[in-house]
Amino acid sequence: MRQVLLFSILLIFGLIGSQYLPILDSVENSAREIIRLLTMASLAFIMIHVGYEFEIDRTRLKSYAVDYGVAATAAGLPWIFVAMYFVFLLNPPSVWWSFDTWKETLLAGRFAAPTSAGVLFSMLAAAGLSATWYFRKTRILAIFDDLDTVLLMIPLKMMIVGLRWQLGVIIITMGALLWLAWKYLHQLKIPVTWPWVVTYAGVITVVSELIYQYSKLLDDIVPIHIEVLLPAFVLGCMLARPADADPHCDDAREGHQEGPECPSEQRVALIVSAIFMVLVGLSMPLIAAGGGGMGWDLLALHVLGVTVVANLGKMFPLFVYRTEAHWKERLAIAIGMWPRGEVGAGVLVVSLSYGIGGDMVTIATLSLALNLLLTGVFIFIVKKLLRGVPAEYQDRNTVIQS
Repeated sequence: MRQVLLFSILLIFGLIGSQYLPILDSVENSAREIIRLLTMASLAFIMIHVGYEFEIDRTRLKSYAVDYGVAATAAGLPWIFVAMYFVFLLNPPSVWWSFDTWKETLLAGRFAAPTSAGVLFSMLAAAGLSATWYFRKTRILAIFDDLDTVLLMIPLKMMIVGLRWQLGVIIITMGALLWLAWKYLHQLKIPVTWPWVVTYAGVITVVSELIYQYSKLLDDIVPIHIEVLLPAFVLGCMLARPADADPHCDDAREGHQEGPECPSEQRVALIVSAIFMVLVGLSMPLIAAGGGGMGWDLLALHVLGVTVVANLGKMFPLFVYRTEAHWKERLAIAIGMWPRGEVGAGVLVVSLSYGIGGDMVTIATLSLALNLLLTGVFIFIVKKLLRGVPAEYQDRNTVIQS
């Protein structure tokens, strides 16, 4: 758990640093832009590795449909709960049924929906859980969770700006990427060592940014923004596993090609994950961004309330997978979905860009920060739960490290 503690400390340092970026005054925007690009590149690196280890059993398509349904529920319920909290507890009854109130609240409340795949996977790997059934199940749920969040952002944007062709381009692109992952799973024979993976991550980030910046020239209200998470994951899924790769790298000196399983590769992945933790913290919006007039005592109460409500919405996995998992594993999956990070922060940035602010965004930002700070606690609870799983469920897992 020392790595989890280290990652938690790095998150805290990054979060503290994010609140001092405005001191840089004239270079603040440049600093935040550099941080955003580095965060996306690091996330792309992590997701390429996740995709590389991902397997699709084509005989179990029905189970994947169930997984997507569970993930969609785990992404939808926190969003609905938080949106209702914002509408009914932060607004007077006279505007409860106003379309404009719901429109803004549904967009801002979406920050509570996505599990941070990059943060979660890095933390679980640091906790020694990457070889377990739990990790495999949580991995697919978190990916589907983020995919569902990106998809639902499209109709929410339509509510704000109306029908735009750019949103259709995003849907078509996402569909094409998913088809590529399905069609060419682990068939793309290109190098998979860390310098190449860093290059792939950089290229994905640059291409995504170029599309974004060019589309802003056409329409700066609704640019085309393809998040790096899905393209990077799809590329990882497509990467072929070299036939001569030694999983333990014992024979690397004899000419065997190294892959992401090698200790040297894993060290680089650990360093990238550590950097990513700092960058995620630095990516958090300003806590004072809302500019509301609520007192700190009431503000703190609302932050706690929104955090609890959002995490309760993630508990749906506890009630499924009854035939394949012990209740402690199911509870661990639900808690493992609690960490938020760069995707939720991105939703808040989008909300601010559309002029949504006030106490609602301040509470959302503080809640996101609180959840981020508690990530290490969540992973500690997950590990404690998994250690208590009966022996008959452990035969499908690698023994959980102490």
